[in-house]
Amino acid sequence: MIQAIPNLQARLSACRGVLVDSNVLLDIATNDPDWSDWSGRALAACAEHTILIVNPIVYAEVSIGYTTIEALDAALPPTVYRREALPWEAGFLAGKCFLLYRRRGGLRNSPLPDFYIGAHAAIGHLALLTRDAARYRSYFPALEILAPTRLRM
Repeated sequence: MIQAIPNLQARLSACRGVLVDSNVLLDIATNDPDWSDWSGRALAACAEHTILIVNPIVYAEVSIGYTTIEALDAALPPTVYRREALPWEAGFLAGKCFLLYRRRGGLRNSPLPDFYIGAHAAIGHLALLTRDAARYRSYFPALEILAPTRLRM
């Protein structure tokens, strides 16, 4: 079986954990036919090597798929996913990256939360597990992004 994330252990050596993006968690929760396998394998591999982290934005985005907070907490147990507050510095960085995005012609309706997630990972010395790496790579070039090596069709 092909590794979900090549050279994972080496790539995590300078990171204090992995911030898990909501798209990975939702792929697994919804059993997405295109992405649940990759997301599940990638998440399991990361959990073998470091701590998994979610922040309030990821928690909120994932909550849409659950009817109660108890069900969401069962899906994201604090014993598996460390919950971290958003650093103030990440708010500043997110705003600056979003401004750059807008100046480059980005749409107003693009979600600022993605910039906040990237900024949290960057400020917090975290790798980011996501399958939507393009924007993160553009605005957070030093960030360790753990994403699929190929896009699915």
